[in-house]
Amino acid sequence: MRHGYPAARAGQKIGLLGGSFDPAHGGHVHITRQALKRFALDRVWWLISPGNPLKRDSPAALDRRVAAARAVMSHPRVRVTAVEARLGTRFTSETLARLLELYPGVRFVWLMGADNLAQLHQWQNWRWIMDNVPVGVIARPGDRNAARGSTAADIYRAHRLRGRMSRLLPDLEPPVWCFVNVPMVNISSSEIRARGEWIR
Repeated sequence: MRHGYPAARAGQKIGLLGGSFDPAHGGHVHITRQALKRFALDRVWWLISPGNPLKRDSPAALDRRVAAARAVMSHPRVRVTAVEARLGTRFTSETLARLLELYPGVRFVWLMGADNLAQLHQWQNWRWIMDNVPVGVIARPGDRNAARGSTAADIYRAHRLRGRMSRLLPDLEPPVWCFVNVPMVNISSSEIRARGEWIR
């Protein structure tokens, strides 16, 4: 990293997976590996957020979540970062706007689970995200129907790239999004916390 930011050069295809990662787990690792393959990405950056504006409870300390994520995600093409804290951004749209300024020519792809697509219309400036960055959506257990019938999916239906063409996603101009089905890993951070395996 240079000055606290990951290195990247123009032309690289980099997926961005954001979230609280409270804690990171095998499900995050699984969808990251699937995203690298299905969307033909050069890198994936995990953007571990200082906090989630849509959640009432504060997550564990950022340094602790970053350390735990790095212990779980070991891959030469994946970087675990706290870029949002360094940028001072609170919302995904703000973070993406700054990254596009800082990394001209890099082909960023916003990655999300299908559960996030179902609630995307609640995010701050969510249409700006869809209009400015290709979006790769990865199916997770129990979320497929809600995601496919979501407000975002309906409004941007004409801009959906078929799953069999997913490798083209980083090279296409937004708005464009792609929904891919992948083998499931049914685990969540909330379940881990409920079992007492991660104390905030």
